[in-house]
Amino acid sequence: MHRSLSRHDRLTIGELAARSGVATSALRYYEEIGLIRADRTPGGQRRFARSTLRRVAFVRAAQRVGLSLEEAGAALARLPEDHAPTAAEWNAVARTWNRRIDDRIAELQRLKRRLSGCIGCGCLSLRKCGLYNPDDAAAGKGRGARYLLGDEPAE
Repeated sequence: MHRSLSRHDRLTIGELAARSGVATSALRYYEEIGLIRADRTPGGQRRFARSTLRRVAFVRAAQRVGLSLEEAGAALARLPEDHAPTAAEWNAVARTWNRRIDDRIAELQRLKRRLSGCIGCGCLSLRKCGLYNPDDAAAGKGRGARYLLGDEPAE
């Protein structure tokens, strides 16, 4: 059942930006890539359903846990666009985030443990690098700060 939205149930892009804390340029981009949808007035101005606030909040939450906009869009595709999701609909989507959140927590814990030591970046300028990463052994594991990414230094 889809009810028609009254003029008072619609937000301008400026109102949506003010309420969501997201810049109008980002909202236009979200619309361009299909994360949110706006209707147009006869003069071409965007009007967003009030439920768009929830979709924008969802995108921001997804980004905070490390999801890409593409991943957020895939999750949003599973939620209703014209009304707030039910608890069951929301929980089904939120459960898919658990693995990503657990991975992010593990990554942050690794970073915390290793921040004061060698990170396997290959700089070899710290005195410790000669101990933990002699001859830049970390380079054989790939690009970037290998030990921060989860690789273990050779014993």
